[in-house]
Order: sequence, then structure tokens, then C-alpha cells
Amino acid sequence: MIRLYALLLLLTLPESRLWAQEEARVRIPIDQLFAGMAAGDSAMVRSVFTQQVSLATILKGMDGKPMIRYESSIQDFLKAVGSPHPQPFNEPIWDVEVRVDGDFAQVWAKYAFYLGRQFSHCGVDAFHLVRNAQGDWKIFHLADTRQKEGCVIPKDVAERYK
Repeated sequence: MIRLYALLLLLTLPESRLWAQEEARVRIPIDQLFAGMAAGDSAMVRSVFTQQVSLATILKGMDGKPMIRYESSIQDFLKAVGSPHPQPFNEPIWDVEVRVDGDFAQVWAKYAFYLGRQFSHCGVDAFHLVRNAQGDWKIFHLADTRQKEGCVIPKDVAERYK
């Protein structure tokens, strides 16, 4: 019986290693996105997206009701990132969940957004990615939620921006 368990373990090890490698590859454009935002590098940020991109934010309107704010294009986002600003845009993520089905991936992560070290808001980022013909993952849709209260930020993240 022990031999059977050992054999099953050996058979599943390569698969779990491959999954970890694929998950790491999916994370590359997301990590580059946040590095580009922090550096104010709009070219780096643009490089992680497909040609056509959709961006949306789920938030509460002035009346307190949920609403969706769609971005008309990625250009405004790139302009905000690339325009000189005194504080870097820092967006640490945690509790990252990656799902992959062939050439499609979805990533869900909690985040906090800081202007420099000043907390702005928190929420969830939801990314949809596609693997292109070169084998690279690119973001084709990004949606997020935003809130200023009720944020549960891990201590190590909060400590980084004090």
C-alpha cells in the first residue's frame, strides 16, 4: 500500500511543478504592470496588455448604489501612469488566485493602493489574460473594486508603506 502511495506521489510531482511554473508565467505581466505603475513607466505598463483592452471599476455612486465605471480606452490610464507625479503608484496584491484553461487565465487578488506611502483605497483586482502566439500572457480585461473603509490589509503590506 505504501508503494502505491509513493508511486502516485511521484506521478503527480511533475504535474504540480508544471502548474507552479505556469502560474508564475501568468503572474509575469501582472507583476510588470505594478512595477511599471510604481516607476511611472507607461511603456512598461502598455506592454502587458493586448491591443484591445477593457477596463472597469465597480464602486458605489454618490447615492450609495453600486455602479460600473468603464474606461473608454487604456490611454487615460497610461497617461495617468506616465505623467509626472510626486508620489509613486504602489499597489501591493495578496491572496492571489490563478486559474488557467489552455490559453485563457484568470487572476483574482486583493490589493491596497498607496500614493507613495499614503493609503488611498483597497479592493479586488480581477484580470483576464490570454496566451499569445509567442507564448506570452497578456491582459485583455482588468476590473477592480474600490473602497476606502473596511479594508483588511495584511500587516506585512501595511508595514511596508508606513
